[in-house]
Amino acid sequence: MINWTILLAVEEVAEKGGLFDINATLPLMAIQFLILAFVLDKIFYKPLGKAIDSRADYIRDNQIKAQEGLAKTKKLAEQYEQDLAETRKKSQAIITEAQAEAQKIVAEKVAKAQQEAQAKREQAAQEIEEQKQAALQQLEEQVDSLSHQILEKLLGPELVR
Repeated sequence: MINWTILLAVEEVAEKGGLFDINATLPLMAIQFLILAFVLDKIFYKPLGKAIDSRADYIRDNQIKAQEGLAKTKKLAEQYEQDLAETRKKSQAIITEAQAEAQKIVAEKVAKAQQEAQAKREQAAQEIEEQKQAALQQLEEQVDSLSHQILEKLLGPELVR
């Protein structure tokens, strides 16, 4: 029964002129729509558009600043890396130079120590040679003295002189 009621109401509307009945209401609704669109444009859409545009400009400016900062940071990082590499090279050169100088000093001290040892060895050899010569001289004197004593005992003191 409810379905029949809806169908009857639709048929009554259709008999009166239908869904799109053109009368004075249509132009009035069009004018109201245009006034509403104009008011919404002035009150809502333009301020909102300005806010959106200013926000977009703000974001764009910050993005440009961030890109510039990033480029500057990358440039500084590259410069620091170059400086670090250069400093490492210089420090390596200083270390190499210090090692060479230390080796030179060690070589000089070793050579000096070897010269001193050679000089002491030669001096010791010379002293030993001198002592040897002195000992041989004493031995010769003692041999001469002993041989003279032996001859005196064997031959007598008168014949030996």
